[in-house]
Amino acid sequence: MSLLVARRVGNLISVRYTRLLSTNTTLLAKENFDYDLVVIGGGSGGLACAKEAVQFGAKVAVLDFVKPSPRGTKWGLGGTCVNVGCIPKKLMHQASLLGEAIHDAQPYGWKFAEPESVKHDWATLTESVQNHIKSVNWVTRVDLRDKKVEYVNGLGYFKDAHNVVAVMKNQTERVLNTKNVVIAVGGRPRYPNIPGALEHGITSDDIFSLPHEPGKTLVVGAGYIGLECAGFLKGFGYDATVMVRSILLRGFDQQMATMVGDAMVEKGIKFLHKTQPQSVEKQADGRLLVKYRSDDGTEGSDVYDTVLFAIGRTACTDDLKLDQAGVVTAEGGKSDKLDVDSFETTNVPNIFAVGDVLYKRPELTPVAIHAGRLLARRLFNNQTDIMDYADVATTVFSPLEYGCVGMSEENAEAKFGKDKVEVYHAYYKPTEFFVPQRSVRYCYLKAVALLEGDQKVLGLHFLGPVAGEVIQGFAAALKSGLTMKILKNTVGIHPTVAEEFTRLLITKSSGLDPTPATCCS
Repeated sequence: MSLLVARRVGNLISVRYTRLLSTNTTLLAKENFDYDLVVIGGGSGGLACAKEAVQFGAKVAVLDFVKPSPRGTKWGLGGTCVNVGCIPKKLMHQASLLGEAIHDAQPYGWKFAEPESVKHDWATLTESVQNHIKSVNWVTRVDLRDKKVEYVNGLGYFKDAHNVVAVMKNQTERVLNTKNVVIAVGGRPRYPNIPGALEHGITSDDIFSLPHEPGKTLVVGAGYIGLECAGFLKGFGYDATVMVRSILLRGFDQQMATMVGDAMVEKGIKFLHKTQPQSVEKQADGRLLVKYRSDDGTEGSDVYDTVLFAIGRTACTDDLKLDQAGVVTAEGGKSDKLDVDSFETTNVPNIFAVGDVLYKRPELTPVAIHAGRLLARRLFNNQTDIMDYADVATTVFSPLEYGCVGMSEENAEAKFGKDKVEVYHAYYKPTEFFVPQRSVRYCYLKAVALLEGDQKVLGLHFLGPVAGEVIQGFAAALKSGLTMKILKNTVGIHPTVAEEFTRLLITKSSGLDPTPATCCS
């Protein structure tokens, strides 16, 4: 682009922005609102919506206030992902992988004076993780200031559909009069209703800043948060046990979920299946006695240093006083989550919602961000694109990672019929695992496809190293209408683990052995 053209484009953008701002100011005066948009919740979705809206001339305020966890943990601006979710989780997962890499390095020729002295220091890790989080909190605040988004450190609730009250730290209240409201309050971890849980247990809200070593840990819950936490704790050398109420990774492909669990057992992580805790009691030595009962009535107990509950999350809607704005939660008010239409609109026309607070929507940061941006564009830039919640890729950062996009094998068969679905699958051997002789027993992938025609791919599932990086690119292909014909005609990059998707030839229906003879077969 020439300098002259660039200047003209810049001038056009400047003129358009000025016109939008002028039009918006006139609209505010005419409708007598102080703000175009107030966002309740300073997490990923709310911030993305707010920052996008101001680009189109909207006057925007963001309310954010973090109630301390039962243990007293609190954090800064940025929501769950930045503070107690994706970011610290991935950092701790990476720390765990580095520990494994140290052991792998020796057969590759790296020498350590005293290999047995290599150990992990919890305090150093948590300090490093928290320092990074605090830097992101600061950058986020500066970014809001630079973009002219007003940040209000207050707990928000509705006075009515157009007035949001911010309860400040000193308990004074400030009313924000606004044309539109976006609810982006996310959720917080649940505790079981058993004696001692609140007093002595922790959740993912606390683990990333825990001021002492977790030691022998019981993780209650086998969703992705529970498995990820158990995985990195074991990687640091702590005794980790997962208590499973029913199944692992509910909502995910169950063959893959079982393999994730089996791979974790191979790493030395223990599992208590079909078991629920009954009480948590602090002993004289400070350790925690957990009593539990299995589905068959068998009772047992064990002592742990830390009990981490990962049994699901509750949407933070209780404090919003939704009834004063006329907003009804899902299931006719029985749910804590919000039901919205395809435009993220609640039952009140000027009140919208994005992110983890939504009913039956993927609880993933990128989903909240994208939905928030699209909402802002529709509200303030006359755009019409809506969020597509189908075929969203995700990854469970278990010790051996599991990435997937699209339909599970079970869901595909339920929708189309088992006789109309074909599953291609294979075990494979990552090159990185050869020299240190790491187990390849659970390195596995599969493609779920329609049987007819070119075999449209319905879902892709990958268990192995860097699964998130692998599945991201294939997610774009699946959204673009990927077929098995295209996949088979794609030349892979050798030797990578991602290329294994281009080498899928064996179907489950054939009954042939999906185990390769060599890395190049």
